[in-house]
Amino acid sequence: MMKFNEAISALGLTEIALQGRKFTWSNMQTPPLLEKLDWIFTSSSWVLSYPNTSAKALDMTPSDHTPCIVSISTVIPRSRIFRFENHWMSSEHFLELVSECWGTQVGQADAAKTLTAKFKLLRKKLKEWQAGKSGLKKLIANTRMVIQFLEVIEDYRDLLMEEWNFRERLKGHLLSLLEQQRIYWKQRGSIKWAQLGDAGTSFFHANATIRHRGNLIKELVVDSGMAITNH
Repeated sequence: MMKFNEAISALGLTEIALQGRKFTWSNMQTPPLLEKLDWIFTSSSWVLSYPNTSAKALDMTPSDHTPCIVSISTVIPRSRIFRFENHWMSSEHFLELVSECWGTQVGQADAAKTLTAKFKLLRKKLKEWQAGKSGLKKLIANTRMVIQFLEVIEDYRDLLMEEWNFRERLKGHLLSLLEQQRIYWKQRGSIKWAQLGDAGTSFFHANATIRHRGNLIKELVVDSGMAITNH
């Protein structure tokens, strides 16, 4: 079993959470012995291409084994809840924003109400701050495009000192953006055993997507017995 787990880790596979039930086999006795014998894994490239892949356990009648069906889709419903992003702390303006919000008078006499009001104000300001920023994916793409443009120029002539320095600063900025992107997906992937220095962004991305699928409610059955599947 240890070798099997090592193989899964080495291949960078992620599990597709089984929805509908916890176990896939029963000895059909009283009391029953229940086991989960079936596990579904996929690769990072598959999850990135088909992010809404999910697995559902069906009825085990007449067998003692539960058949599983895998559904494939690319549409992911987006959550509107507020989420604190760990990569924000890497921004040069983050601490300044927090300090400004925390120093604002909220007009509450009670200490607990003051603390709650300041957290709400900080949440509001962080949302506004984040809305005014370009997405990491777009920033990374634009930075790489400018670096590539300077490298094409270098194929035809030597770069000026200003251009060379600008490219070096862009490279440093790109590394910072890539680190923020890795932190972004590491936070969502919730992989505890991976080392901080590992640059497995795509693996964290895939794991976060599969983890989100495990929290998804695929359908609700109303009192009339009809299944509602539309998000």
